[in-house]
Amino acid sequence: MTDSARARLDELCRLIRHHDRLYHVLDAPEIADAEYDALFSELQALERQHPDWVADDSPSQRVGGTPLAEFAAVTHEVAMLSLEKVATANELAEWHGRCLARLGNEPLAFCCEPKIDGVAVALIYENGRLALAATRGDGRAGEDITANVRTIPSVPLRLQGDEAPPRFEVRGEIYISKQDFKAFNDRAKAAGERTLVNPRNGAAGSLRQLDPKITAARPLKMYCYSLGWLGGNWRPQTQVEALERLAAWGLRTNPEAKLVQDLTACQAYLGDIEQRRDALAYDIDGVVVKVNSLDQQRRLGAVTRRPRWAVAYKYPAEEATTRVLDVDFQVGRTGAITPVAKLEPVFVGGVTVSNATLHNMDEIERLGLRLGDRVMVRRAGDVIPQVIKVIKEGTGASGEAGLDDVQDPRMANTVETDLSDGPDSSDQAESDDAKNTPVDVQEAPPADEDPALVDPSRIQLPSQCPACGSPVVRPEGESVARCSAAATLCPAQRKEGLQHYASRLAMDIEGLGQKLIDQLVETGMVKTPADLYRLDVEALAALPRMGRKSAENLLRALSASKSTSLAKFIYALGIREVGEATAQNLAAHFGDLAPLRNASVEDLEVVADVGPIVAAKIAEYFNNPDNRALVDDLIGEGVHWPAVPAQVAAMPLAGQTWVLTGTLAEMPRSQAKQKLVGLGAKVAGSVSRNTAQVVAGPGAGGKLEKAEEFGVPVMDETAFFDLLRTNDAL
Repeated sequence: MTDSARARLDELCRLIRHHDRLYHVLDAPEIADAEYDALFSELQALERQHPDWVADDSPSQRVGGTPLAEFAAVTHEVAMLSLEKVATANELAEWHGRCLARLGNEPLAFCCEPKIDGVAVALIYENGRLALAATRGDGRAGEDITANVRTIPSVPLRLQGDEAPPRFEVRGEIYISKQDFKAFNDRAKAAGERTLVNPRNGAAGSLRQLDPKITAARPLKMYCYSLGWLGGNWRPQTQVEALERLAAWGLRTNPEAKLVQDLTACQAYLGDIEQRRDALAYDIDGVVVKVNSLDQQRRLGAVTRRPRWAVAYKYPAEEATTRVLDVDFQVGRTGAITPVAKLEPVFVGGVTVSNATLHNMDEIERLGLRLGDRVMVRRAGDVIPQVIKVIKEGTGASGEAGLDDVQDPRMANTVETDLSDGPDSSDQAESDDAKNTPVDVQEAPPADEDPALVDPSRIQLPSQCPACGSPVVRPEGESVARCSAAATLCPAQRKEGLQHYASRLAMDIEGLGQKLIDQLVETGMVKTPADLYRLDVEALAALPRMGRKSAENLLRALSASKSTSLAKFIYALGIREVGEATAQNLAAHFGDLAPLRNASVEDLEVVADVGPIVAAKIAEYFNNPDNRALVDDLIGEGVHWPAVPAQVAAMPLAGQTWVLTGTLAEMPRSQAKQKLVGLGAKVAGSVSRNTAQVVAGPGAGGKLEKAEEFGVPVMDETAFFDLLRTNDAL
């Protein structure tokens, strides 16, 4: 009897997995729901009678297990890179041309599929069973969400067949379909429960529930789009072959994925998907285009955080029209004053938008914007709302008559929500040749003429910082106006700087959100990041909405953040022009903070991706006594990191000084410089007796003559590219 019961249990598991795949993966069910439910109930009854027979990959184990205390960190064995974005046919053609040039004009075919607006995850299967699921995180490390992913019906707990590698990683996108999103929210409204804001946020929030039972109740699905790393002997030759094999193992792949043979066919695919975008079952923000040959992918390689063999073709963002009620001026962490339009709330790109960035006063002037204007709003990259044009009254977005009459902006209700969809966007518009010389922002009107009285709809830049009252200045050559006060004296800069310091890509201080930072600054408890490490339980617990347990949790998170990496610490300092990738390059090049602090502009310029402007900003930061004191203070509070072996020590050109002169036909000199730096060389602007090598292209002049005078070896472009190929630098 026991043997027959066990055999029946195994048969039920097999049948239910079969029907799960037909229903959730292939969308081709063979039996009615009632028949499926009967099979499932029989399985549960048998497992209750024989609990020791319950396997981890049993279909009954999807419903969710014990709530998690926290998400464990997972380091990706192969980084999950971001994709370069292109938005026009010309940009796609330029990417195509770069691929051809690197591959010697070999024929290129592409695998294209819709870019679903969901959450990227990595699944690891061992011996055919789901062993781990992790979020993308920062690309290098994510969070263990295995318990939650196990509840998703379209993710097999056990693969089909016996041909899967013994251990491998598959990557894909977890999402909520449009229909499921609507149905979920309809049920939530009927039950008086909280609804989801949009499908993507709903998917992300569902995957980060500490209780897997909550995740199990959410209508999540997954499409797999690539292999990560691969154990065993089998190696696919193409992206399409990899997708076909994933599907054969029971993993869900997108039926819209298509092999196209050339750029023309690729562009036709993009046009087809764009036309059908609204009819697709899920939200997308573009199409991913990948070189189909995996050998060509390998040879094309990657740079910093993105592969050269794939791009994300982004469709025009969704747009909507609304009215500007008012303009607020927000102060960023670098003191940049950003005008933000307060809008009549409008639904665009999946969210309700009540604010939109105006970047700077030059943009307001370009738009010809006035209070009360009807405007077109776009979610740039489907994330940051921005005003793209003013619509003249009496015409619609397409020039047709019939818009509402202009309302007096002084009679409208101002929307007070903060703009929080992205970084300080005004910093992105800064001029590279800024000289930081204070000048008047705009001409003052005649003494007897108040612009607000002459034209109450005119938008004026404040003469004083909205946060601290210091004069607003506009450095010569920049389009961005700034608060003239130091960051330590301006509460807005202080708050933004602390938020950046605590952010996930920086010190990753869990629980230190914007509202708490506002309280800490406004009460005077925190003035610099170092003050965070001096907080005590009693003072924190006394703050509104905190309590002792929350205070203790924050102090634990602060203590944990002291152990970090050099790259994260550099990024956390908030040095102007230094993003995450640059911080990584600085850490890898210098190996520790001391040599970076003491580096000259010339020393900094040899670092990959660091040009004269960025080098000057870094040197300026560390030459500032207040900044040096802050760094010392943070280290004194126990912030530390393991030493990073400097890349230059192991590079083939380590310790050598090279000079580039003339024109290189196949590569800009700036890119050639980065290649040399990547091999450990220092690239100088002039030839001396200490120069190890000169690379001379057509048009070389004085530097070539100097090299001949000093007896410095000279190589032409052909020899230079041979060198790069030999060292896998192409």
